[in-house]
Amino acid sequence: MALLLTVAAFALVSKTLPLSHVLLLGIIGALGLLQMAVHFRCFLHIGFRRQREDLLLILFSTLLLIIMVGGTIWIMASLAVRMAP
Repeated sequence: MALLLTVAAFALVSKTLPLSHVLLLGIIGALGLLQMAVHFRCFLHIGFRRQREDLLLILFSTLLLIIMVGGTIWIMASLAVRMAP
């Protein structure tokens, strides 16, 4: 299922479809969220029922992801300002 979702996202990007960029980004984002759910269920063996350990694992992983992405954006924005003439 994960492979099919990846191939679908690549096919959407590589083919010239008469879709607006906003709609295309929305479809790719939805495919990404669906692929996250597939990875949680099939590879990480995290079910969709509520368990405290699973919730803490997901929250901590989300916190780390936010810190990494936010730090990267902050550094790249700072570099862009410093490199501008």
